[in-house]
Order: sequence, then structure tokens, then C-alpha cells
Amino acid sequence: MTSGRQLVRALSCATAFALLAASASLAWSQSLPKAAVRNVDETFFGSTVSDPYRYFENTKDPAVAGWMKAHSDFAHATLKRINGRDALLAQLETYDSAASARVVGATRASGDLWFYQKRRPQDNQLKLYMRHGLDGREVLLVDPDAIEKRTGKPHAINYFTPSPDGRYVAYGLSKQGSESASLYVLDVQTLRLVGKPISRADFGFADWASDSRSFLFVRLQELKPGMAPIEKYQRSAVHRFHLRGARLEPHAVFGMQAAGVRMTPAEIPFSATTHDGHWVIGIAVNGTQRELRVYVAPQADALAGKAKWKPVIETQDEVTGLAYMNDALYLNTHKGAPRFQIKKLDLREPDVAAAPVVVAHSERVITGLAAASDALYVEAREGNVKHLFKLGYASGATLEPVKLPVDGAFALSDSESNASAADPRFPGVVIDLQSWTQARQIYSVAASGEVRNTGLQPAGPYDTPTDIETHEVMVKSYDGAMVPMSIIHRKGIALDGSNPTLLYGYGSYGITEEPFFSTSRLAWMNAGGVYAVANPRGTSVFGEDWYRGGFQATKPNTWKDFIACAEFLIAQGYTRPAKLGILGGSAGGILVGRAMTERPDLFAAVISAAGALDTLRAEFTPNGVPNIPEFGSVKTEAGFKALREMSTYAHVKDGTPYPALLLSGGTNDPRVEVWESTKTAARVMAASTSGKPVLLRLDYDAGHGIGNTKKQQLEERADWYAFLLWQMGVKGYELKPD
Repeated sequence: MTSGRQLVRALSCATAFALLAASASLAWSQSLPKAAVRNVDETFFGSTVSDPYRYFENTKDPAVAGWMKAHSDFAHATLKRINGRDALLAQLETYDSAASARVVGATRASGDLWFYQKRRPQDNQLKLYMRHGLDGREVLLVDPDAIEKRTGKPHAINYFTPSPDGRYVAYGLSKQGSESASLYVLDVQTLRLVGKPISRADFGFADWASDSRSFLFVRLQELKPGMAPIEKYQRSAVHRFHLRGARLEPHAVFGMQAAGVRMTPAEIPFSATTHDGHWVIGIAVNGTQRELRVYVAPQADALAGKAKWKPVIETQDEVTGLAYMNDALYLNTHKGAPRFQIKKLDLREPDVAAAPVVVAHSERVITGLAAASDALYVEAREGNVKHLFKLGYASGATLEPVKLPVDGAFALSDSESNASAADPRFPGVVIDLQSWTQARQIYSVAASGEVRNTGLQPAGPYDTPTDIETHEVMVKSYDGAMVPMSIIHRKGIALDGSNPTLLYGYGSYGITEEPFFSTSRLAWMNAGGVYAVANPRGTSVFGEDWYRGGFQATKPNTWKDFIACAEFLIAQGYTRPAKLGILGGSAGGILVGRAMTERPDLFAAVISAAGALDTLRAEFTPNGVPNIPEFGSVKTEAGFKALREMSTYAHVKDGTPYPALLLSGGTNDPRVEVWESTKTAARVMAASTSGKPVLLRLDYDAGHGIGNTKKQQLEERADWYAFLLWQMGVKGYELKPD
């Protein structure tokens, strides 16, 4: 235990360090351009909101661009001056390169063909490969590193889908983190492209017909001169591409103009062509809203462009996931079942209200489902651990557990890559399985229930550390709600408040932080660090009710739960405010930004990565409209009040001693505009009296982080950790003289 005298001495040292940091920060700021205040006032439902840096939204303005570049250059230079930063980067590189490869997205095709992305230690980006059988010879199909050498710009594979017969693979390719993908089709036998790339295919996952000679895909509308950028993700449509003649159908197959379809401009249409040739399922997604609207049409009619679509599921049916087999849709729904249940809908006589329940609501949270030829596979969360079950297709079948070798997490589908663990043509599933202390491995689950490691993911020497322990705790929030938090650290740490601690959270869209392994986290723990992960309201760790508890008007619960988790870490002796940092990215920017503005005294440092920080203005960006279902709209009084409450930028107060702040992001971000970070940086710089640094770390060859190269990822992570350790006063992470 620490004595009172030792504690006073430690606090005195921390105070002295803070004063030195403050004077240094103030001195540095003299050489940087100041942001002029050009206030814009707007009135919403009787409330006036001031926006002092509205002009920052024009990032092409020479003065704004110059301010951004100067502050970004300064941030990069400052971070490189931190003692220990280069050693941290070297550790991260060592851990990352320890395994002979990192493999993701393993997908099967006929003939025992396997497609997957892989990055070796010498590679900077994931590459697309194919092999015949798990022990077969590997064939390189797409090499983004070679494309970068040819073009001078980093590229990334956004998604890929092999044809059912494995002869072709369709993939999306984008550059500089923009996610603006063009769709390519490769003949894997000749390694030649079929036709020319198709632009505006950001969500263009290929939905192959069963004959492998055509596919459906989503294409964004063309932004013609005079159209506003906010139109980018509106009025998209599903089109058909024929391999014969490399022909793109001129008319949409599914979308707003299709017969029988009722969609708004903001809804994005997707299709799913059934493997048996019977149906095409049309899915209308209202931005980030989880509940789906679903249509069906006979496959022959749809592919001929003559379909009259029939609505079978409405958003009020509260269906968030589905799988198809034998003329039936299996529906994951939370209607009347906050932890979800599965219903079976006969497409020949569809009636959702009368559809029988085949997996009943229970204490476990049903989080996914996928159809294989032998059974419907179901993933469900109990506590913070995922379990796998299977349900036979015969009437009266019961749910059977599948024993997995690791108590951790996996997913039957990946919304980012569109990969699925199951294929209705093949038995069993293929899953990635990991835990807090065991690295991800790729397992195949046979119809018999046998689980075996595919060997696709080589094991690394740091993949199963034995000196790390985890604790799952429940934290009492301000209103009595019990919030789950995971705490990971080296064995034997002292609970004397001395540990540098990083608390991470997200808390939006119902996304739950499940157990995941990270070699980069080992570098943090090497510096004595504790890593904590919270699941506040806004996640769906306990189902729909928990998600809706941090949604729009109830969003303050998200950061109040997070603050309670921070206070718990302090009360239990893991850390103290001078040693506590918080990290959140994207919508997690709301979480950490509002925690900072509500309790600036609680944290030593805050990191917002591509953070959503100016929620009152986000609606007027290209990706703003799709996010209205999650956050609300300023065009309604309730929406305005919720968005104002979420806005970090609107809650920065003059004369407040804010903690050190690092805002990192890419200038090509298609999801959260970079000016949400730059405006917030300028506002905190002007308002804070702590003298602690506000650093704006921009990457001009990156976007939202999707598709970042290995070098970009490791450099950013090293900068995050070094910044935190510097601001926490950890020995060995002082700032070098300029």
C-alpha cells in the first residue's frame, strides 16, 4: 500500500510535471496559426446555437487547409519527440510480424476452393489469395502493394465474393482510405480481368446467380454537376452484371423505381439471390437502422428485369437478421423479445405475424444466424461470451449446442466484408474464434459437430500469453444500472492507483465490445498499462433494451455509464485521474468527447480517432442522412435536443482546464468528416486553461481507418500509446528537447 507521505510526494511530482507540460504547451502554441472566430448563430426551436468555426467545414479554403496542415505537422513532430515512442513502435512491429501471416475473410467455393486475404510480415496491406483445399498451393490474385508501387497511392481491398463455381471473384478496390470502391471481376484461371472496373461500387458486394455467369450489386447514383455532396448515398440501386460480353444492365433490378417497391431516397437496396434458383430477396436498409424492410421476387423474373416485388417484412416487424433455406426465411427479431427470437417465414405464403417461433426468447441474446446445408447455425451471447448452436430444418427440431475450444467471441457474418461463416450449399460453418488472452484462429465446424483448426491462420509466439489475466466486472452507474466492463492486465499488478490505464468504449448502433485479442495491447501492458473495455448503454450486450437505453434522447446514459466505469477503476485502485486515459473512435467520439466535457477532472488524456464530435452539423454531410436513424435529426425538436446533448463541440466551455487531447483521423474519411475533429481542436485550444496539449494528428493518405496499411496502423497506435504515457508522466516517455 502507498503511505500518505508517498501519495503526497507522487501528487506533487504529478503537479510539477503538469506545470512543466503547461508552460511547454503554451510556448509551442505561439508558433502555430491561430483560428479566427467567425461565429454563425442558428436558432432551433427557440434555442440559439453558436458555431465559432463553421468556416472550417470548407477544408479546401486555403486558410483552413493551411491551419490543418500546420497543426498536423506539429502534432506528428511532437509525437515523434516523445522518448520511448520509437521503442513502442518497434515493439508493435515485432508483435505484428511474429506470426508468419495474418489471414482474414476465409470463404469457401465449390471444388474445395478457399479464398481469403492474407498479410505477411513483409507486406503493407492485405492481399487476396486462393487455394484448392486447405493444404493446396496458394495463388495470389490481387496485390494492393503492387498497385501502390505502380500508382504511388495506398490501395485496399474493400470486399470480395467468389462465384459459386469458384471460377471468378468479384472484389472492390479503393485508394487512400476513401472506401470509394470500384468493382472488378477476375477470372482466377487466367488471372485476367473481365471487362472494365465499375465505379460507385462502395457497397458493391457481388450477389452471384447460381450459374456463376452474372451477379447483382449495389451501385451509388452518379453525382452530376450541381448536385450536393449530401446526395452521395441516396437513390442507389441494385444492378446486374453479365460476364458474357462484360455487360452492365442499364436498368435497375431492385430499388426505388422497381415495381412493387416502396423505398425512400435514403434507403439503400441490397439483394440476396438464393442458391436454389427460386428467389431473389430484396432488402431495403434505412441507413444505420437495424430493422429491415424485405421484398421477394421469383429469381427468373428478377434476373430478367421483369420482377414485381412483393413486400414480406416491414420495419415494424423488427427483424434485424435473416437466413434462407428451402423456401423459408429464418428471421432474427426483437419484436416482443428484447433478447431476440427466431421465426420461420414461408415465402410461398408469407405472414410474419403468423410465422412460428423456432428459437424462443430467453436470457441469452441471439446475435446472429446463418444457413448451411445441414442446419441453421445460431450465435448467442451469454454474459460476455458467445456460444454456437445449430437447429435442424426438420419440423420439431430443437436447438443443439456446439462445443467450441475457446470461450470467447466469433461472428457468423461480417457486415464490413460481407463474409458469411456458412454457405447453404455446404455443411457446417467456418468461424474466427478468439478471446482476451487467445489470438484469433480459424475453425471449421462439421455437420457432425466436430470442430477443428483449419490451419489457415498461423500461430504466433505471442498469441497465447500466460502472464495476462482478465476480470469481468459489473459497475453501478449513476442511476443504478449495472454496466459490464472487462479489465485486462499483467498478473501481479499493485492496486495502489499507480497504473497507467486506458479505458476504451464505443456505445452506438448496438455494437457490443466482445472479447478480442490484440498483440498491440501487449506493448501497452509492457509499459505497466491496464486496458479496460466498457459496454455502456448504446451497445446491445443485454439486448435491445440496453441498446435503446443509450439511443437518441437517452444517449447521455452512454457517457454517464462510461464515467462510472472510470470512477470504478479509480475506486478499486487500478489507477487515478492523473494516470487515466480514454479512447474512442468514430461514434465512440461522442462517448469520450462528452465524458471529457462533463468530467474534465477525471482524465489525464483523451484520444478521439475519427470522432463524431459535431453532431449538430453531421446530418448535412454525405454520410449524415444514413445516420439519422441512429442519432436523430435537427429538423425535429426531440432530435435537435438529443443531438445538441451529444455534441462535444457544443459543450466545450471557455475557462475550463481540459485534459490533454489527441484528435487523429484521415482527410479522406467518407464516414465522419475530418472537420468534426478540426473544429473541436480549435475550440478546445481556445477554451482550455490547463495548458495541456491539443494535438491534431491527420493522415492525408487515410480515411476512416478501413483499408489503412500496416505501417499507418502501427504508427498511429504507437503515437496513441506514447501520447498517453507522456501525459501520464510515466518515466521514459518525457518529451525530448526540440
